[in-house]
Amino acid sequence: MLPELWGVKRKAVNYRKTLYMRDKIWYSFPVQLFLLHLRKNLGLVLIWVVLMGVILEYFGVVLGIPFLFIDPEYLHEVSWVSFFLMGVGFAFLTMGFHMSTYIMDGRHFPFLAILNKPFIHYCVNNAIIPLIFYLLYIIRFVGFQLGNNLSNDWEVLYYLLGFLGGGVITYSVIFGYFSLTNKDFFILFAGTVNKRLRKVKLTRANVLSQYKDLKTQNYKVLYYLNINLHPEKVRPDISRFEGAKLLQVFDQNHLNLFIIQIALILFVLFLGFFKENPYLQLPAAMSATLLFAILIMLVGAVSFWLRRWSTFAVFAFLILANYFSNFNFLNRPHEAYGLNYSVPPVNYSLAHMDSLLTPELVKKDRDNVLKILDNWKAKFPDESKPKLVMVAASGGGQRAALWTVKILQSMYEIEEGEVMKHTELLTGASGGVLGEAFFREIYLRSLTDPTVDPLDEKYLHQISADNLNPIIFTLLVNDLLIRNQYFLYNGHKYLKDRGYAFESQLNQNTEGILDKPISAYKEPEFSGTIPLLPVTTLITNDGRKLVISPHSMSFFGTSMLGKLGADEKKQTIDFLRFFEDHDSENLRFLSALRMSATFPFITPNIELPSDPVMETMDTGLSDNFGIQDALRFMYVFQSWINENTGGVVLVTIRDSEKVTEIAPSFPPRIFEKIFTPLKNIYANWDNVQTIQNEVLFNYMAESMPFDLERIEFEYAPEKVQAEELTESQETMQRASLNWRLTSREKKSILESVYTLKNQSSLKRLEELFTKNQPVVEDSVLVAEEINQ
Repeated sequence: MLPELWGVKRKAVNYRKTLYMRDKIWYSFPVQLFLLHLRKNLGLVLIWVVLMGVILEYFGVVLGIPFLFIDPEYLHEVSWVSFFLMGVGFAFLTMGFHMSTYIMDGRHFPFLAILNKPFIHYCVNNAIIPLIFYLLYIIRFVGFQLGNNLSNDWEVLYYLLGFLGGGVITYSVIFGYFSLTNKDFFILFAGTVNKRLRKVKLTRANVLSQYKDLKTQNYKVLYYLNINLHPEKVRPDISRFEGAKLLQVFDQNHLNLFIIQIALILFVLFLGFFKENPYLQLPAAMSATLLFAILIMLVGAVSFWLRRWSTFAVFAFLILANYFSNFNFLNRPHEAYGLNYSVPPVNYSLAHMDSLLTPELVKKDRDNVLKILDNWKAKFPDESKPKLVMVAASGGGQRAALWTVKILQSMYEIEEGEVMKHTELLTGASGGVLGEAFFREIYLRSLTDPTVDPLDEKYLHQISADNLNPIIFTLLVNDLLIRNQYFLYNGHKYLKDRGYAFESQLNQNTEGILDKPISAYKEPEFSGTIPLLPVTTLITNDGRKLVISPHSMSFFGTSMLGKLGADEKKQTIDFLRFFEDHDSENLRFLSALRMSATFPFITPNIELPSDPVMETMDTGLSDNFGIQDALRFMYVFQSWINENTGGVVLVTIRDSEKVTEIAPSFPPRIFEKIFTPLKNIYANWDNVQTIQNEVLFNYMAESMPFDLERIEFEYAPEKVQAEELTESQETMQRASLNWRLTSREKKSILESVYTLKNQSSLKRLEELFTKNQPVVEDSVLVAEEINQ
């Protein structure tokens, strides 16, 4: 029996040890805080979950959001400084999380009040969620940078040290402040601090309210981690301390946390006065983390000061903010620079639009463009019927801008710019128009300045330089608050906003060559020196297009014969004539480009001086490829083209593949059933427009009295991998839709010119425009060969 008794005893001892270890872990302060956040602070936890999803590339990949975090850029380069700033940003976010949850939940754990440095102890034990995020982030960015074609893999170590250094310095400063100001129970009730706190009526009222809550709360904690990360037991005699005094310790701590929160918000406001200083234009991801930090801290502050009224106060604030948001002092318009907003607004009505689209005005605009076409043809005295080239470039942010410039440079290499000489119309949307405008200006300067080489690679670096950091930084320090800074342009005063930041950074990146009014292009376009470039933007009020050009182009908006009359819905509005009384000729060309490339929430919709107010946004929603405008131009001037040219060559520059394999489908989950319809609309919008354009092009090719040939260029990095790269090279990464590109994304864009399809397209242009070389006449056969 004795051995059996010893066995039972050992089992009992082991069971007690198991229970002890289980309780030691389960009732430890870190675990209890983690469970408390899951039960009570799920909204704050979701912020971390979203950030984890971003860096793991589950969210925002199409828009390139993950790369803003794992490949941050500061002063146009990824460096240890950019990662240092990311360390600072994440430190502020982490401290915001600690401070808010301490304010809301610290009182539930009264043992903290008798510890030396209560808040620092709380942060050590509250680190599970931030620690998981930090580990994931370091693993992701180190892995990404190791595959980012750095000159030396040791650079990644510098990046890691920069990131850790930014966090350590920030934590040291904040914890240093709290170690000097936050008092524990024994110091606080020595007398001096207690007397000061008694003078704060709101604070004492909160203490009494919290004391009542304390009686009904029971959060069991047996162990906590000390500052040296060693587990220690919670004092068993905590009940002998007076509850109200314990809560005054937390209240004093909360007061210091509130001071830190106010200081951070004031610091952000202070940065707003210097937002144009490039050294203060933080990485976009850091600006986002600071915004999250402020929001988290506001949650804590509102919860502490308003207690049970906090939810009501938040809803009341939102309702009042929505009500007052259309008042003049809050609802300040985002304007187009160069226009005169001081004169009465123009009447925006159907009757007024009809009055600007009379047969006489349409004929006048058409005759003006016919003179431009005659001047273009005069450049080719040795050719009785030169080929007329039109270029349509699709939108797609900076990706499309860089891809367009690269293709235009490749086309310029043919016979020393012969294709560009034959080009008379550029159309497109968003980033594509931006790339066309940039290369057209370079080409114009090269005609009078021999030092300007359109093939210089520096232009690729300029058009692909970061344009996002100042936008997001301005959103943080200016647009989310009350905009109050102005600047002068062409004698008019305008408010600075993130649209201004976009234009200023683009102007800086391109060395100021696009900073001119649209009227500056009137003479070069009229003489045929450079192609026409009607910049189009979508009017959100009614879905029409606004056509911006130094030459009125009302023929885009109505039928040429005028037989449809009142039954016809006018398709476009001519900007130059519609806003003539508002100095439309002086519109800043950069503003026109921004109107065509207004990405929702990133750059604001521009409001034009009309009644009702006309708002514009990215024209890609209507025609992301610019093909409709090119075909419309052909239709209007078909007689002249037939009599004076050898046909039209339509060059399309797409930032996507036109024909892709049908993706496999799988039985959807419940959430997928909810979001798939919206996802399909977004994903197929490109295909819908492509099919519509195919119908229009086929109709035009079969009905026009002249030859019409289409030559296509596609950004298809996957085909570069399949056709050009060796097995040792990594798969090309498709660039995101963003105003900032990583070095890997830039490489995938530039190398896409080497796909078989794009090389075949360049070869066809060489056949058409290289002198003394036979031209293949059967364009249909050539097109089929290229597609194959």
